Amino acid sequence: MPSVFTRFLVALVLFLSFLYPAAQNASAQSGGDFAPLTPNPQKVPEGVIIVKGAWSSASDTTTPVPEGVGVTGNVMNDPYFGLTYSLPQGWIQKHTPPPPSDSGLYVLAQLVSAPTSPTTTGAAPTASTPAAKEKARGLVIVTAQDIFFTPLPAANALQLVNFSKDHLSSDYQTEIKPTETTIAGRPFVFYAYWSPVAELHWYVVTTQIRCHAVQFVMSSRDTKMLESLFLDMNKMKLPAEAGLTSGTGGGSVPVCIKDYAKDNVIEKVNPLLTERRFNSIPVRIIIDKEGKVKHIHFLSAFPEQSKVITDALKQWRFRPYERDGQRMEVETGIVFGRSQQPVTPQQAAEAPTN
Repeated sequence: MPSVFTRFLVALVLFLSFLYPAAQNASAQSGGDFAPLTPNPQKVPEGVIIVKGAWSSASDTTTPVPEGVGVTGNVMNDPYFGLTYSLPQGWIQKHTPPPPSDSGLYVLAQLVSAPTSPTTTGAAPTASTPAAKEKARGLVIVTAQDIFFTPLPAANALQLVNFSKDHLSSDYQTEIKPTETTIAGRPFVFYAYWSPVAELHWYVVTTQIRCHAVQFVMSSRDTKMLESLFLDMNKMKLPAEAGLTSGTGGGSVPVCIKDYAKDNVIEKVNPLLTERRFNSIPVRIIIDKEGKVKHIHFLSAFPEQSKVITDALKQWRFRPYERDGQRMEVETGIVFGRSQQPVTPQQAAEAPTN
């Protein structure tokens, strides 16, 4: 069967421009599945959709979270990843990204190219010009896949890229196999594929930061545009830890260790979920140097779930983590509720390849 990650990513690139307008009409409190029934419904204003559901949240507003990305003055900045990316000239962020999925996939930014017209000579398009009515010529989706929670058999960014490439749908053809390269002085892996039917090309560049595979997925029919976007990425600023199999934190940020909570809990209080026990609740926590939970980040949870789990986690105690005789903060992941079902090696082997 085709890769869940690949199908989602391709569908996201192809159809996100249609999905976002609908998402923008939703209330800021909208979210995932299992929306509650309201015993005393209130009248909803015409043309407004309100959905109460699972959402991302954090125990404090000062600690950066992956989805805390902003685009200001044509510069995209994500304090969590330590990433700064200057948008190419003529590119804009058109819509606010959706919340993270419960499998740890973030859409950090959706960038579109400003339309151009051969009838204009450098003048900015206005609402009355044909250029204003043209569709964007390209699309850039910046994503981050949390390695802690991905159901795919990948322990780092390089493995995730290789799996995704090997399990592309038969509708797509690989143009350039995964190749290690250097962008903005940091290691990346690059590959390209295309759709002969749609005549669309995709360039995918990936690195790992804080146990997330951070990807720039660029699509267009114009390969020269894609090459220009690729070269323009050298203007980015990235943390020193970025790499293909590293990117595990340390230094100024916590060390990322998957499943640290399984074998290093000294004291533990299990949260009692009396309602909605069947959705997956992925949580990232930061453990301080004394073994106490310092920060809690819910990727997807209902408000009552967040409160119950937060109250429990504040009572947990862990063995302090040491490296070279020095205690360090640790960032790790825990899944409450129903866990994601991983893709087994047999399922991966049976998935069709090109």
